[in-house]
Amino acid sequence: MTESHGAPQRAEIPRVFIGYDPRERVAVNVLADSIQVTSSVPVLISQVRHEQLLGVYHRSHDAKQSTAFSFSRFLVPWLSGFWGWALFMDADMLCLGDMAELWALRDERFAVQVVKHRHDCEEGTKFQGMPQTPYARKNWSSVMLFNCSRCTALTPDYVNTATGLELHQFRWLADEAIGELPPEWNVLVGVQPVPREPKVLHYTLGGPWFDDCLGMAESGRWHEARSAMNHPIATAPLRLNQPPLECLAVGRSSAP
Repeated sequence: MTESHGAPQRAEIPRVFIGYDPRERVAVNVLADSIQVTSSVPVLISQVRHEQLLGVYHRSHDAKQSTAFSFSRFLVPWLSGFWGWALFMDADMLCLGDMAELWALRDERFAVQVVKHRHDCEEGTKFQGMPQTPYARKNWSSVMLFNCSRCTALTPDYVNTATGLELHQFRWLADEAIGELPPEWNVLVGVQPVPREPKVLHYTLGGPWFDDCLGMAESGRWHEARSAMNHPIATAPLRLNQPPLECLAVGRSSAP
């Protein structure tokens, strides 16, 4: 928070949009929780869900897309009113870093900032038999820090009609408008070595919420995060002469 003439000025709160796929509902919720528990600042989190975009997103399913949000992710600047900054993240991720650190990397020189992977893969399949398609700039779009006012090309009409490569290879932007994020903010599990202190783990080949990916590397960290969400709350010991909770409830209900 900054100050001007002695009055505090409101800082822009990080906005995060997570791609939603019905098969990855648990992954979406674990990711959202991992963002919140590691952040030192408030974070606004939304999901890119097709049932909430009726009349806006009507693109036909592409045989090469592996998730429901393969293309609808590019609606994030429009959903943000082409204002301020917003972050998109794939559902199959786990956040281990402080979102305030990533938010501090915003650079007005760029329209979007990404981790510029060199992910060379062979055509085939990955989780749940989904297609694995090689193309230049693969996985750049899995974490995108949008400078929304500079992404006005991404209208619903364009996102509904552009080719997959036009979207994912950022052909809607000049190359010099694509900034770079540090690689630890999008670590491809099972594809590249995991650094000592990753900020975001990306289970791009499939996460342990799928029955055919139970042995995926770094599964333990994801299971720990899920378990932490469901940890039972310990009951506080009853103080001496304190009536049981059910008695307090009865007393309240019978009060005039």
